[in-house]
Amino acid sequence: MPAPVPRAPLLILATTGTTGDMLPFLSLGLGLQARGHRVLMVVPRFHAALFEQAGLSCHPLGSVEEFQAVLANPDLWDERKGWQVICRAAAPYIDCLHQLVTQLPAEEQCVILSHPLLVPAADIARAVRPGLRIVATCLAPSNLCSSHDLLAMGSLRIPGWVPLSWRKTLWSLAHRWMIDPPSLPALNAARANHGLAPVAHFFAHVMQAPDASLGLFPDWFGAVQPDWPQPFVSGQFPPPAAPSPSDWTPALRQFLDAGPAPVVFTPGSGHQHAAQFFASAVEAAQALGHRALLVTRHREQVPAVLPEGVLWQSYVSFDALLPGVAAIVHHGGIGTTAAALRAGVPQLVVPFAYDQFDNGYRVQRLGTGDVLPARHMSASRLQHKLKPLLQASAVVQTCQRIARSMRDGSSADDIVAQAERALLPAR
Repeated sequence: MPAPVPRAPLLILATTGTTGDMLPFLSLGLGLQARGHRVLMVVPRFHAALFEQAGLSCHPLGSVEEFQAVLANPDLWDERKGWQVICRAAAPYIDCLHQLVTQLPAEEQCVILSHPLLVPAADIARAVRPGLRIVATCLAPSNLCSSHDLLAMGSLRIPGWVPLSWRKTLWSLAHRWMIDPPSLPALNAARANHGLAPVAHFFAHVMQAPDASLGLFPDWFGAVQPDWPQPFVSGQFPPPAAPSPSDWTPALRQFLDAGPAPVVFTPGSGHQHAAQFFASAVEAAQALGHRALLVTRHREQVPAVLPEGVLWQSYVSFDALLPGVAAIVHHGGIGTTAAALRAGVPQLVVPFAYDQFDNGYRVQRLGTGDVLPARHMSASRLQHKLKPLLQASAVVQTCQRIARSMRDGSSADDIVAQAERALLPAR
């Protein structure tokens, strides 16, 4: 009797965060499933419907109410306090992947593709599966905490002339004072429960624990640095999800057809405390004589009465929308940044926290936009920064050149194949 053919490994894709952290995993999950792999998504329950409606099996974490409480906390978007909010919210779920892997049949082979913030949870799962392969995804260059290509430390801009030794010191101080104190106690307590040694530094652990790392951005946006973990697979921005017809409301179609290309303003899908951002946006657009499209799921942030030439929309696919706009002003999330680069439109990045500052300065370095830190934002400053982006033909030409190169570059199949090779190197 022939020996049974072993099942292919189960690919567990684990992510957390806002919509910008979900969409790359949605694209990769669908792509890997289309290539015949068994895929299980591990995502916050708040986002589970996005994956289930796309036809992916889903293991949800937490509750919608818990996730909404995090989004409702204004400190989430404070560059100094946000990390503490994230750590408090994540503490109850440090064991999530250990619990999931424990529930799988003993003979079930599995591999984990993990968001950086879930790498410690994936490493704890190795306590029950010692040979478990973990591949970390790096959605943006700043996820890798490099001292060599350090453009910003929060809102602090790091000039190119700063010596490498000083950059290393800056990272050391940031880890010691801001990152490790709120993140290590709960992590090391969970590790102790499973007989694992404590870790000394959170992000050093995130870099060292995986068997490989996969960059979800191109070399021209963030080139491989000497202090990045190895092996490192350089990738591309994930392909956009196909827009749904429901993304385009009649009001939006009528607005776009009624006049010149508008400027789009958005602080990101998860931001609920951006009233100043939108008030300044409306005033700046009016002063510049441009129409404005305000995008947020939280209508209460937008001025109650909007002047003529200004429209609010809850949601719209940026990959479908942006090719027809004059510019976009946004928070600097990597997904929105990539969509603007694909569309070939100028972007003004108004970063609040996290990787947003670094992403913005990379946009500036490419010549496709500019940066205005959120804590310095006002209507007059928005107007001052936007005006040259709307008038400078050189910026538009650079944007269009990069957009053409992206269209001519790697396909969606190539990007999924890179993830497949990182997850299953022996195949």
